[in-house]
Amino acid sequence: MKKLIIIFAVFCSTLAFSQSEINEFKVNILYTAIGMPELSYERLISDNSSLGASVAFSLDKKEDMDLRFSFTPYYRMFFGQKKAAGFFIEANSIVINYVDTIYYNGSTNTYETKTGLGLGLGAAAGAKFLTKNNLIGEVYGGVGRVFGDNSLGAYPRFGITLGKRFVVQENDNWTIRTQDRKPSA
Repeated sequence: MKKLIIIFAVFCSTLAFSQSEINEFKVNILYTAIGMPELSYERLISDNSSLGASVAFSLDKKEDMDLRFSFTPYYRMFFGQKKAAGFFIEANSIVINYVDTIYYNGSTNTYETKTGLGLGLGAAAGAKFLTKNNLIGEVYGGVGRVFGDNSLGAYPRFGITLGKRFVVQENDNWTIRTQDRKPSA
């Protein structure tokens, strides 16, 4: 799991610093409150659309939580007046690591656990709020279907996220600036 988080961080860093584009980093505080922090990176590809990816991982013991790790790439289309803000719809997919607990006899609590990897597709809808300081707040909800032979069947896609929007300007020296500032001549 640590390797996947490192790969995700390198991937996001490479994308974030490869061009002069608008980027966002966010934390899902709702998932964090339930013991499965979710970190997201999103890149705006036009005024009304973006691509992103989220990584969530469980902080609880294997026996206490069925979902251990998830990687969720997504595409969003926005319908607001501001650039990539307001109401949005989302198409997403998921790679999920889970633990199946199979009970053989309820009275003696005999059970077996097995881990698995699932793939799925889903959709969500929500709203993104943007302040003048480029702080972001999001509220969204949705659901997806996990394919294959597992006990999950579906996965939730919901959250209350907080984050920051920024622009990476490429020139002689790397500089990070907020969207509302204009580059000096």
